Amino acid sequence: MDLRAAQPSELNVLASLWHQGWRDAHLTLVPEALVALRTLDSFTDRMAAALPGVRALGPVGAPLGFHFIKADELNQFYLAGAARGTGAGAALMADAEARLLDLGITTPWLACAIGNARAARFYEKSGWTLARTEVVPTETSAGMFPLEVWRYEKQLGD
Repeated sequence: MDLRAAQPSELNVLASLWHQGWRDAHLTLVPEALVALRTLDSFTDRMAAALPGVRALGPVGAPLGFHFIKADELNQFYLAGAARGTGAGAALMADAEARLLDLGITTPWLACAIGNARAARFYEKSGWTLARTEVVPTETSAGMFPLEVWRYEKQLGD
């Protein structure tokens, strides 16, 4: 699987992938006030800001997934519906974990929407452990939105 730096020309396709993946996983799980803020434009703006650090999976122009890291957090991790169950997620996760280790991060974390059983199963299968439930400030176009999430962690390296 081709894992690479995302290209500026992929901004819109990556934002669309993120928007659709977020809607698939979160529409029924998060407060309506957050859903209202999660427009395609909001994902495009957030992707534009993150793009220099985004890693994409798949051919240039037609990515099947992406991830990016903020500090010690695997901040975003998304796969296109067509890529789920193909092994693409494992490859993307291995890349994310390698990048975290390259940054010297040995105990990264990620946030999972409470009730997102599909994602939770994937994270657990990938060796991540549910550490606790906590409220995290979630970026929106209207500022930070406090969201209660499952916090997963993983010990990397030796």
